[in-house]
Amino acid sequence: MEPIKKNVLDKGFIEVVDSLGSDLTVVNSARVSFGKRKKTFDSADRGLVKYLAAHKHYSPFRHMYIQFHVKAPEFVMRQWYKHVVGIETSSSYPTKDHAWNEISGRYVPVEDFYQPERWRRQSEDNKQGSEGSVDDPHKAKEVFENFMNASQDYYQQLLDLGVGKEQARMILPLNQYTEVYWTASFQAVMNFLDLRDEKTAQWEIQEYARAIKEIMFEIFPESTKIWNEVHWDKS
Repeated sequence: MEPIKKNVLDKGFIEVVDSLGSDLTVVNSARVSFGKRKKTFDSADRGLVKYLAAHKHYSPFRHMYIQFHVKAPEFVMRQWYKHVVGIETSSSYPTKDHAWNEISGRYVPVEDFYQPERWRRQSEDNKQGSEGSVDDPHKAKEVFENFMNASQDYYQQLLDLGVGKEQARMILPLNQYTEVYWTASFQAVMNFLDLRDEKTAQWEIQEYARAIKEIMFEIFPESTKIWNEVHWDKS
C-alpha cells in the first residue's frame, strides 16, 4: 500500500499505518452465511453493501480495520477519545472496535503547540460553539503569544532545574500537540465521522474528520461511497 498522509492544522497530520480488508470483505462476510465467497467486486455486491448499510446490518463492516497515526492538539484529542471511552465502557455498543495508544509527556518533552489562524467569537445561541471572528484579532493573538512564550519558558526552567517531565508538563496548555495510534473498524470510523464531520462539531476536529473521510474513500472506496450515499449525502 502506498503511504497515505494528510497534513491537518498547522503542525498536525493523519497517516495510515496499516489496514485490513477491502470492499470485498463486507460482501464476503455477509455471504458466508450461504457458504459463498467472491473474488471481484461487481454491481450485485454494490447492491448488497447498500442494503446492509441502509438496514443497519453493520457487523460485516466491522471486519475491515484501519490503523492511523494521528498528531493533533490535546483539546482535539480529548474530544476524539470520548468515542473510544464511551464505546469501551458500554459492552453492548455496536461499534466497540477501537484500540488507542498515546505518546507520553512523562518520557518525551512537549515541543509543538497549535496556534489558530483565526480567533472565533463565542456563539450567542450555542454555549459550546463559536462563530465568525472576534473584533480585535490582533489583540487576541498578542495575548495568546504572550501566554505561550511564558508557558514554554517556565516549562523549560522546570526541566533545567531537574524537575521530572511528568510534573513539569502540568503547566502546559491544551494546545500542546500529542500523538496517538488509533486502530478502528470501518464502522467505528464511520461513527466518528457521523459525529465529527458535522457543522456543530468544533472546527479543528472537523478538519481531522474531513481528512479521515478522504482517506476512507482511498482505502475502502466502494464501501465509503455507499455509506456516503445512504447516511450522509441527502441531496
